Amino acid sequence: MQRLLILGGTGDAVELARQAMNLPGLAVITSLAGRTSAPKKLVGAVRVGGFGGEAGLVEYLKAAQIDLGIDATHPFAAQISWNAAGAARKVGIPWLMLIRPGWERLPQDNWIEVENIAAAVTAIPASAERIFLTIGRQQLAPFASLMDKWCLMRSIDPPDSDILLPPGELLFDRGPFGLEQELKLLQDYRIDAIVSKNSGGNATCAKIIAARELGLPVVMVQRPVMPAGEVVTDVSAAMKWLVKYLDPIPNSQLPTLNSQSFPK
Repeated sequence: MQRLLILGGTGDAVELARQAMNLPGLAVITSLAGRTSAPKKLVGAVRVGGFGGEAGLVEYLKAAQIDLGIDATHPFAAQISWNAAGAARKVGIPWLMLIRPGWERLPQDNWIEVENIAAAVTAIPASAERIFLTIGRQQLAPFASLMDKWCLMRSIDPPDSDILLPPGELLFDRGPFGLEQELKLLQDYRIDAIVSKNSGGNATCAKIIAARELGLPVVMVQRPVMPAGEVVTDVSAAMKWLVKYLDPIPNSQLPTLNSQSFPK
């Protein structure tokens, strides 16, 4: 048996683990940071918690006898991606990054593109009084300085009790969100502007389309720099990479790698 470590926390990681479990001779372990109280159900073994930086991950890869690794974390989880890439190089195992494409700006979009969360705070238009913050619970504190704004803050889990928050309302929900649902939310709460990370994917893109249709400005936080290495953008490509590195498997046992096997 070969052992695959998936760094998870995304829908792509869940689907990747499900498909990888069908490969003969492969044991699948998905690692979660543990930041979400009720993560999506996973198949295979699950590990929860941090590794203790690059050095801790090196020790884990050795102790768990990991043969292959795929980083399928959130596009903004840059630190674990850098740690993982470094650890994989030191241990000498094949390593892949599964990074979904970011959203692309269309001519009718009103995006204000910024490098980070701190820049997003100051980039909110002065005329916008009611702001929709869709940046995750751990990034809310910098917006506490916006005492003259009202903020709708959506996240999966509540923020820590000691985090300062801007005036407004907390909304707990998990995607995917539909376009009609997002249009209604923006109109019901009379939102003037949105702050979002360019996470990409289908689960939360409806808010971007809704903002486009309503002509709302979107302060769009760009992705952090990621380490160099092999990169794919979907589960289908990740599975093909995985099969390439597995020990020789009889052709009769190999799954058929086609578009029907890997729905988008």
